[in-house]
Amino acid sequence: MSSDAESISASYRVCRHIARAHYENFPVASWLVGRARRDALAAIYAFARVADDDADEPKAGWTAETRLAALASWRERLVRCYEGEASHPIFIALADAAQKYNLSRKHFEDLLCAFEMDVRVSRHAEFASVLNYCSYSANPVGRLVLELFGHRDAELFALADRLTTALQLTNFWQDAGQDLERGRVYLPLADLHRFDLSVEGLAAIHAAPGENHVAWSRWQKLMAFEIARTRTWFEEGWPLTEKVVPELRRQLRLTWLGGVTILSRIEAVGYDVFRHRPKLNGLDFIRLYFRSGRAERTQPC
Repeated sequence: MSSDAESISASYRVCRHIARAHYENFPVASWLVGRARRDALAAIYAFARVADDDADEPKAGWTAETRLAALASWRERLVRCYEGEASHPIFIALADAAQKYNLSRKHFEDLLCAFEMDVRVSRHAEFASVLNYCSYSANPVGRLVLELFGHRDAELFALADRLTTALQLTNFWQDAGQDLERGRVYLPLADLHRFDLSVEGLAAIHAAPGENHVAWSRWQKLMAFEIARTRTWFEEGWPLTEKVVPELRRQLRLTWLGGVTILSRIEAVGYDVFRHRPKLNGLDFIRLYFRSGRAERTQPC
């Protein structure tokens, strides 16, 4: 094996380690796809995960300016990566994947825009603002996955946008408490107002879930509203699972099932995501794997 091949192989190992070390509602770099594309998925995930952590995770002494500078550095590495210059393991792997599968640089740039928004924007006035955020934070990932499997059709991109937006919204509702602790609220302010709630009211609910019965009832109605709307996005994205190449279909069905199952888990705990953050475990994924073998919508576990 040449030194270049050894460097690429080692870089993919780094990306696989990052992918395995983080929890998601869907399988990252799943064994349901071939090894080469699985490695490429790991590289895509590692690129996004490190940048997202720079924008999101608390670091001693880091200010907003520090976070934006870190993201700017990541952007510079991306530019050099596409120009054939990469020294960081993630970008060595990413350069290899991008070349093999003709992955669009714009999708990676859009992801970085989303992480920069996370630093600059902590509130969304309307649902349209949340959807705009999703167009940068989630939709590029779906489009990259499609490109990885040779799909560049506008119709499939649009369906992927519905599915990835649904997944992102699910993550917002699942992590409402954690985001609030970071000073961030993805629930549209207009929706809070619709159910007679405020950001300050959310903080009080988070501090003492269920104690104020009136406020808690409003919270439950708000979450029921958001989950119903999110289910519509999942339903509209479902056709994608049968329009892609066979190798990708089961992976997408499993991803779809993982998302709708989390929505059902949120409902099952009475919308108390503050004390009971729903998540999927290994047994859940095994159950969902068997359900994903059928080309029809199935009830979540």
